[in-house]
Amino acid sequence: MDLKGFKEFVLKGNLVELAVAFIMATAFAKVVEEFTAVLMGFIGKVFDEPNFNIEIADVQVGLFITALVSFLILAAVVYYFVVTPYNIAKAKFMAEDPVDAKPDEVLLLEEIRNLLATRNGGPGQV
Repeated sequence: MDLKGFKEFVLKGNLVELAVAFIMATAFAKVVEEFTAVLMGFIGKVFDEPNFNIEIADVQVGLFITALVSFLILAAVVYYFVVTPYNIAKAKFMAEDPVDAKPDEVLLLEEIRNLLATRNGGPGQV
């Protein structure tokens, strides 16, 4: 049994972050589900029932409409309370690095190279 390989597998990459994200998403899903139920309750007060009992040509389409309204509420909650704040925070705190930016080490090495070239009489003389 290779414990070293297992340890690398568990600690390598984003496995821990993925597990935390999954746990948080599961908890958040419950919050969104309950929020949707509350909104559907208010919708039910308007229509006397939280489910839409609509029948078209003897076909019950109310369950589909209820599911569609629930989905739209869920999508709005996720967009306005997760995606939008995340994008704002990302733009504010995670400034994008310019594509042409070089690491400090590379700039330092280039400066040393240029100084040596000037000291030795030109670029091809190093």
